[in-house]
Amino acid sequence: MNNKTLPSLIFFGTPKFASYCLDYLIDSGFPIKAVVTAPDRKAGRGKKLRASEVKLAALAKGLTVLQPDKLKALDFISDLEALQADAFVVVAFRMLPRMVWQLPKLGTLNLHASLLPNYRGAAPINWVLINGEKQTGVTTFLINEDIDTGAILMSKSLTIDPTDDIGTLHDKLLHLGAPLLKETLMGIEEGSIEPQRQVLAGNEQTAPKLTNENTQINWSYTLEGVCNQIRGLSPHPGAWTIIQNNGIELRVKIFKAAPILIKHNHPPKRIVIEEKKLLISTLEGYLNCMEIQLPNKKRMPAEALLNGFIFDVEATVLG
Repeated sequence: MNNKTLPSLIFFGTPKFASYCLDYLIDSGFPIKAVVTAPDRKAGRGKKLRASEVKLAALAKGLTVLQPDKLKALDFISDLEALQADAFVVVAFRMLPRMVWQLPKLGTLNLHASLLPNYRGAAPINWVLINGEKQTGVTTFLINEDIDTGAILMSKSLTIDPTDDIGTLHDKLLHLGAPLLKETLMGIEEGSIEPQRQVLAGNEQTAPKLTNENTQINWSYTLEGVCNQIRGLSPHPGAWTIIQNNGIELRVKIFKAAPILIKHNHPPKRIVIEEKKLLISTLEGYLNCMEIQLPNKKRMPAEALLNGFIFDVEATVLG
């Protein structure tokens, strides 16, 4: 297929994952008629307006950028109709109304970072790690009225490495997903892909949006489960817990940890300092906290923290 027969696109997306896919499609020769992304948001201490990763990538390529506040706005719909794109591509964007996704003749495709129908939702990369999955992947599907339920077009899987965190797995899926988008678009144009209805097996997991509540370390998990929760939230947003030290409660984030399966005499959730290691006792052994962040401090190796910070002998984790 040469560039003259590649379908023209309108691309919808916001974060880094989406901007990589946009660049990949551009470099592959797809005509991009416009890019739709979130309005600029105030961020940082100065509350300055910050453009999305997708907007920055689009402007660097000289593309038209649309940033509607409301996706049902009549002027926005008119702009989309006037562009007459063959297909819409959605990567990490908010839910589209029917009046938008039904417009293009080839349909509206979404790239989702899981093997659908498993892990439908906003944070699939995080939740496959938190739940200790051994395999994940990417899926392209046609958007319909409900989130992540449309007919599947193509998918590719990969094995999750035990050392993966959200950062490394995100990048692996990004490099898997962008080529899959290209392959899917070409297959749809050629008529070689038959959409397949999603069939539930009954044991599917979901991937809800991350919140303050579900990013707090759950100390009722097994030691392995706690480690999975930490790596599923590292480097962002970070798994957090409360440590009580010298009568003061500190909200800390743990970014890297490893289990130490060993018998000991400490009560659960006690802070134990041994051989320049910051340990938290559990019924199975210790959680070795290797990278940690105290309130208003930078993330740092635990050994560096212990050079200047003292935990009292009864310091403990709350919750």
